[in-house]
Amino acid sequence: MEKIVVVGANHAGTAAINTILDNYKDKEVTTFDANSNISFLGCGMALWIGKQIGGPSGLFYSDKEKLEAKGAKVYMETPVDSIDYDQKIVYATGKNGEKYEKEYDKLILATGSLPIVPPIKGSDLENVQMVKLYQNASEVIEKLESGKVKNVVVVGAGYIGVELAEAFKRNGNEVTLVDMADTCLSGYYDKEFTDRMVGRLEENGIRLAFGQSVKEIKGTTKVESVVTDKEEIKADMVVLCIGFKPNTTLGNGTLETFKNGAFLVNGKQETSIKDVYAIGDCATVYDNATSDTNYIALASNAVRSGIIAAHNACGTDIATEGVQGTNGISIFGFNMLSTGLTLTRAKALGINAEATDFEDWQKPLFIEHDNFQVKLRIVYDKESRVILGAQMCSDHDISLAIHFFSLAVQEKVTIDKLKVFDAFFLPHFNQPYNYITMAALQAK
Repeated sequence: MEKIVVVGANHAGTAAINTILDNYKDKEVTTFDANSNISFLGCGMALWIGKQIGGPSGLFYSDKEKLEAKGAKVYMETPVDSIDYDQKIVYATGKNGEKYEKEYDKLILATGSLPIVPPIKGSDLENVQMVKLYQNASEVIEKLESGKVKNVVVVGAGYIGVELAEAFKRNGNEVTLVDMADTCLSGYYDKEFTDRMVGRLEENGIRLAFGQSVKEIKGTTKVESVVTDKEEIKADMVVLCIGFKPNTTLGNGTLETFKNGAFLVNGKQETSIKDVYAIGDCATVYDNATSDTNYIALASNAVRSGIIAAHNACGTDIATEGVQGTNGISIFGFNMLSTGLTLTRAKALGINAEATDFEDWQKPLFIEHDNFQVKLRIVYDKESRVILGAQMCSDHDISLAIHFFSLAVQEKVTIDKLKVFDAFFLPHFNQPYNYITMAALQAK
């Protein structure tokens, strides 16, 4: 029986394990994970902190018992110490000091990512929090429930930072959101969209300290304030959301890596060593928007990569279709979605890009209730006319529409194809001259 070892059992690892167990009954699957739990949906952490859900139980979709019931051998709280890639042996140590040596025929690395901890004086003070694991969220909530945390400073205005700023505000805290950039979510949206998110955050009482660099976190034993290059901000808790880096120490300099340290993989999730695969946040992706290798750490990418690696490890050839970095966020009822390249990013890459914008009501104006405005931007290459990306925002749930544009980027659809494509019309849903068609018709 062929032996497959999976290192890491969160989203990517769990997807790989389930794919193997569901489709290949002749494989022996063993997994090692350093954590005490698996499958925690970190994207739901803010909902838990902000009391928008009743508790954390629904944020887990799998566990040791479920995987073992399907036939896997699962070692939790058992970090892998090293891997002998020549002899094909994984060495691990259990929480009580037990030593494990596990031989493999195929190895799948799903080691994930680690929070970036900036070298800021005072970052070791009590109430300086990271936010990734279930334990992190649980600790934050326990401290909030003590009633001793009033002022919260969130450092980093990417997706997680913005979501947590909303969560703390919903919890009743005074919140300041700090970032070196002059806006939020700048990696995913152009200014025309980030300005609207800025407005929504300010309307709901979140103080924005953009264009500021954190120099020091002050306090004796606990956090008391955050010092930036422009001001000092009172704080009872500081949450660092600087970003994440791939966790690739087990590569031990043997596996080829990307410029940021992620394991380089091909379309089958294979690394530079035969029979070794890498998936999820520790691995690269193929970016259809740039037609090049990239690093995009998203749970959706992790799950897909786990499925692909599992099939290939078991002898079924499946290659990735690539990704576009499709994503979305909902803050105080305001929804923003994007896929592919922003116009700013496209131009920074040297692409001769253009954007076409359109804003209108979702439905005809005679629909007096449940009718919302939608703003759309489509970014395209002026020479080839190929769509490079799209951004959308609305108080309405328009999330399904971004899938349409994600596929358009993947399949290299031109902006002109959208001008007269077959879009249905019914007043309950849209207008006869819908915002997608109208944006395309206005393309230069």
